[in-house]
Amino acid sequence: MAVYFLAFLEKVLDMNTESILTHLKKHGQLLDADIAKGTGIALDDVRVLLKELQAEKAISVCSMTTFKDGVPSEGMFCRIAGYMPSAAPGRKPGVKT
Repeated sequence: MAVYFLAFLEKVLDMNTESILTHLKKHGQLLDADIAKGTGIALDDVRVLLKELQAEKAISVCSMTTFKDGVPSEGMFCRIAGYMPSAAPGRKPGVKT
């Protein structure tokens, strides 16, 4: 029974990891709280998964302190490592020939 539970837990973690990576690719750099809100995953779980993704070098993470009404709030600022979003459609400024 424990084997089934571990397999289920691993599957859920993989789904959440993919959800976080997809969310970061879609929205760019985000704070961990924004990732949690956007994916519907609990903030503590998001932080654990972000640390795992950072260890795998899938994302880049910076610790960040923000102040709201003078109260400091610790967070993690994350982005996909080495990911370059595609260029936006439309005309681009450049050299005129």
